[in-house]
Amino acid sequence: MLKLIPVMLAMSALVAVSGCVVAPLPPPAARLQPVYVAPAYAPPLGVLYLEPRYAAPAPGYVWHYHARYGWGWRHPGYGWHRGWR
Repeated sequence: MLKLIPVMLAMSALVAVSGCVVAPLPPPAARLQPVYVAPAYAPPLGVLYLEPRYAAPAPGYVWHYHARYGWGWRHPGYGWHRGWR
């Protein structure tokens, strides 16, 4: 009889906790909707895109086009890498 008490307690705890409420899924049309994301930066028309020749100098720098110096790394808070203004 003493061995049955822990088993009964475990069973009653399992039954007490198993009453979870699960919300139904929305219809498939509402779940899958296209997401349109604009590019972070697009160069002006007529500008040839050049890939970076070295890795970004630090986190937060993005590959950006400068009208006078061409392509380079730019940070929104620190400005251009290698002193471009």
